[in-house]
Amino acid sequence: MEDGERQRYRSSFGPAAVAYAEHRPDYAEAALRWALDLAPGPRVLDLGAGTGKLTEGLVALGAAVTAVEPDPAMLAQLRHAIPTVNALAGNAETIPLPDASVDAVLAGNAMHWFDMDVAGPEIARVLAPDGILAGLWNIFDNRIEWVAELARVGGNQTIGSRDMVTNWHFETARLHLANGGASAHFDSSEQAVFQHGQRRTAGTLVATFATKAGVLVMPEQERDAVLQRIREFLVGNPETATGEFTVPMLTAVLRVRRMNTIDRRS
Repeated sequence: MEDGERQRYRSSFGPAAVAYAEHRPDYAEAALRWALDLAPGPRVLDLGAGTGKLTEGLVALGAAVTAVEPDPAMLAQLRHAIPTVNALAGNAETIPLPDASVDAVLAGNAMHWFDMDVAGPEIARVLAPDGILAGLWNIFDNRIEWVAELARVGGNQTIGSRDMVTNWHFETARLHLANGGASAHFDSSEQAVFQHGQRRTAGTLVATFATKAGVLVMPEQERDAVLQRIREFLVGNPETATGEFTVPMLTAVLRVRRMNTIDRRS
């Protein structure tokens, strides 16, 4: 994605901040524990923290969390929801923290918005030696027939290739850590997925899709048509037609370790 297009998409969330806080899922606890397993200490930066979905899970695990978020409306929601967390305005390319000040940097459904040529060295700067960088994504299990059909109905703007379990491993590693500024500072990546089904109704799942960047940037008429197609599919599908149902999802994690000074010289 070109810089201008990336900025248009990642700046689309502000007007939907309240809905984002209400409808977006949290992250599997097991995924957070795996992401942090190799971290040398408890200081964690939630980068691109949004409304605090990941922040809340990290706090519950006892991490000393700093949250950084560029969008003022999203940041306001985070500060309201978790007033005890140090929440700062900033972005992945210009992190408002000192050198070597955190033991892990985690990004929940956010790393794909980073310009890793710039953000990679900046993340390495704030990480302590042997610190951990991990991206987490909630993805759909399109191995389930109705989920695969939902993806076809909604189109790539609602469930893109990176959002599906059958594509995630390849798409994520290739896009974020295979080259450029990130590869010079981090070891080879590890990937893992963790079960994390979400309880939804047809209405609340449509509301969740309405907070996706690809939908938010659509012209209003197109957006309404896409969401209506999704709604019609859900109410016509026996597994999702009435009441609550479980959306088959997973929390997927991409984890790398910051190389220390000796590693980078060798």
